[in-house]
Amino acid sequence: MAYDLNSSASEREPGRGKSHGPWRYILPAIALIVFAGVAIWGIQSRLGVRAALNSAAVESTRVPVAVIHPRPADSAGDIVLPGNVQAYLETPIYARTNGYLRRWYVDIGGRVKAGQLLAEIDTPEIDQELRQAEAAQLQAQANLDLAKSTADRWQNLLKSDGVSQQEVDQNVSAFHAREADLLAAKANVQRLKDLQSFQRVTAPFDGIVTTRSVDVGALIANGNSVQLFRMAQTNVLRIYVSVPQSYSRSIVPGVQATLTIPEFPHGVFPGKVVRSAGAIDPTSRTLLTEVQIPNPTGQILPGAYATVHFKVTLVEPPLSIPPNTLLFRSQGPQVAVVTPQGKIHLQSVTMGRDLGTSLEVLDGVQASDNVVLNPPDSIAEGAEVTVTQTAAPAPASNPK
Repeated sequence: MAYDLNSSASEREPGRGKSHGPWRYILPAIALIVFAGVAIWGIQSRLGVRAALNSAAVESTRVPVAVIHPRPADSAGDIVLPGNVQAYLETPIYARTNGYLRRWYVDIGGRVKAGQLLAEIDTPEIDQELRQAEAAQLQAQANLDLAKSTADRWQNLLKSDGVSQQEVDQNVSAFHAREADLLAAKANVQRLKDLQSFQRVTAPFDGIVTTRSVDVGALIANGNSVQLFRMAQTNVLRIYVSVPQSYSRSIVPGVQATLTIPEFPHGVFPGKVVRSAGAIDPTSRTLLTEVQIPNPTGQILPGAYATVHFKVTLVEPPLSIPPNTLLFRSQGPQVAVVTPQGKIHLQSVTMGRDLGTSLEVLDGVQASDNVVLNPPDSIAEGAEVTVTQTAAPAPASNPK
């Protein structure tokens, strides 16, 4: 039996010699899609890497800083201020008459009572003027007596119409003029006696003689050209303190204070505020305040330098910052504050007391500010920074 080879092969492979159908289009499309996806993924990866590199480059230009928030200083504590010790009363003593110093009785350091004799002045000119004035008084008295008798005589003659009224009036007027002359003579005598009384130089109050400027035989002139003595009353001392404006509402009359003096390292002297100037000095922005300290033994000397400690509760305590936040530039003390945009703003501040571990800031910063710790000297206005740490503020401490 004979077979047709061609027909048999066609029967065995019915699809051969014909088209593959839709697969000839699907497979290339799939390959194209895969290639496009790989390309897009590659591009996006490159863009992401480039963005990350750009962000890292930007971040690398930002200076990393640590910041701290200002905190209120202690509302109660010991405010320490320098003070000038002065005597309760202190006055120079001058002569009220002309002459020569005859003798002095008290030298420097002498304690005297009010009215005690300090010195005597020889006044020959005043003595002579007084004698002349007393003679003029006697003369005025004699003229007055004569004028009185004359006036009485003429008034008696007027009763018998022996003289005219005009003549009587003239003599009565002359009598009154002599009365005035006598009063003037008496006033002149009293004036010279008062000047003569200034021969005795006496102490105006209880105290101590701190200066003696003349010696025996010195020419003394009336007035303040030559100071004889200087006296001070030291049983109570006045200490004048310039209180900063921020504490003016807290240091008021009645506040207790203590005084320390270098020469008494273990001595503490109690006192209190008695008055203040009632106005802020526009130059120093301070309030002049007076503290009085009892000094019955006189161990504290007027003119000494002292430190005054006030125990007060601050009405509005100032903010405090660490010392390592300050920048010292030509504009004065400044701090670097990080703005919400991450940039530096150089803020000028007004400083208060140095408390050792912290500094009081009277003006310039707020409690919410981010103040840079240890700012580099090269830091500039507008510099971009990155906050790496917000440190806890150290507790403010008052010096004791």
